[in-house]
Amino acid sequence: MIRLRPAAWIVWGVVAFFFVNLAGVIASVVVSSLGSRWFDTWLPQSFTGRWYGAAWHEFGLFDVLVVTLEVSLLVVAISVLIGLPASYVLARRAFPGRRLLYLLFLLPILMPPFTYGIPLATVLYKYGFAGHLSGVVLANLVPSIPFVILTMTPFIEQVDPAIERAARMCGARTWQVFVRVLAPLLVPGILAASILVLVRTVGMFELTFLTAGPSSQTLVVALYYTMSAAGIRAQQSVDAMAVMYTAMMLVLLVAALRFVNPTQLVARVKE
Repeated sequence: MIRLRPAAWIVWGVVAFFFVNLAGVIASVVVSSLGSRWFDTWLPQSFTGRWYGAAWHEFGLFDVLVVTLEVSLLVVAISVLIGLPASYVLARRAFPGRRLLYLLFLLPILMPPFTYGIPLATVLYKYGFAGHLSGVVLANLVPSIPFVILTMTPFIEQVDPAIERAARMCGARTWQVFVRVLAPLLVPGILAASILVLVRTVGMFELTFLTAGPSSQTLVVALYYTMSAAGIRAQQSVDAMAVMYTAMMLVLLVAALRFVNPTQLVARVKE
C-alpha cells in the first residue's frame, strides 16, 4: 500500500480541485449550448441543437473558418520555409554568439505577445499591412518561426552528419543532400513543428486581435467580439460558438501531442 505524505495529499487535492472546477466550467457551457431555457434550475427545461445552427449562420462561421484556415496554412508554410534552414545552421554550425542568437529566437515565445504586439501592430498599420490578411500573417510569423526552430533543431541534431558527408562524397550537391537525404529523415520533425505552429496560430488572440480587420478575423477573435456583444445575442448561441472553438482546439492539441514529445522541447530549452 502506497502511503502519501501530507504535502503530497495537499498537492493532489489542489490538482483535483482545479480539474473539477475546469470540468464544471466546460460542462456548464456545453449544457447551456444545448438548452432551450435555463434560469434558476440545475438543468435546462429542455435540450435542443438549434443554437449551433443559429451560431453558424448568425456569426458567419463559415467565412471565419475559411480565414482561420488561410492564416494558419500560410503561417505554417512560411514558418517552415524560414525556420528549417535556420534550425539547420544552429544544429550544424558552431560560431561565436550561437547561444545568444538562439536566445533571441526564443524571446517572442518567452515574452507576452502584447509586449511586442503593440509596437509591431503600429508598424504594420503604418505600412498598410494591418487590417488585412497579410498583416495577420506577418504578425503571427514572429512567434511561429521560433517555434519551428525550437522544434526542428533537436531533430536535426539527431541525424548523423556522416550521412551528409557520405552523400557529398557520392557527388550530391547541397540542395540534393537537403532534399533527398535530410528531408525524408526530418519528416516527423517537420510535421510536429507544423502542427505546433497550427495550434498556436489558431489560438493566438493578442497578435491577431491587434492586426485583424473586419474581413481577416480568425475564430478566436470572432469569439471575443461575439462574447463582448453577448447582451444583444442569445447566450446559448455564444456558448455554442465557444464549444465549437474548444472542440477544434482539443482536436489540434491531441494531434500535436501525437507527433511531438513535450519533454523533448523542455529538455532543449534547459540546455
